[in-house]
Amino acid sequence: MNLLFAIAPERFRDEELDTPKRIFEEAGIGVDIASTITGICTGMLGAAVEANMTFDDVEPEDYAGIVVVGGTGSQEFLWTNKKLRSLVRVFFEQGKVVAAICLGPVVLARAGILAGRQATVYPSPEAVREMEKGGANLVKIPVVADLQVVTA
Repeated sequence: MNLLFAIAPERFRDEELDTPKRIFEEAGIGVDIASTITGICTGMLGAAVEANMTFDDVEPEDYAGIVVVGGTGSQEFLWTNKKLRSLVRVFFEQGKVVAAICLGPVVLARAGILAGRQATVYPSPEAVREMEKGGANLVKIPVVADLQVVTA
């Protein structure tokens, strides 16, 4: 089983990638990292990680799920990325796990998969507006699971 992490090429939240990635790898789950670029991506706290593919290179059938990592870079690079939104819809329609952390859930809202679902997001005014515009039922708890959609 493999999971895909989607990160911004810069200013992703380091711990939102590192901690779940490490836990999944320790459990024997393969992890790939995709971004808008291939090569080194830099986190808000200084992490440098390699994205081994762009969103255009992703084959959804190779993965059991996708995790959209937050951070301030997600607003600039991920919220508006049409290919990532399309991938999120494909994963969702195929019944796969779709997860997002911090500001990442806005990608899910813009992909149209949060309408009528409970979700959470980092409560910046713009993120909250986008989630509401996408029809999400926002709840103020750290982690929300609604069917195969997980937001934190």
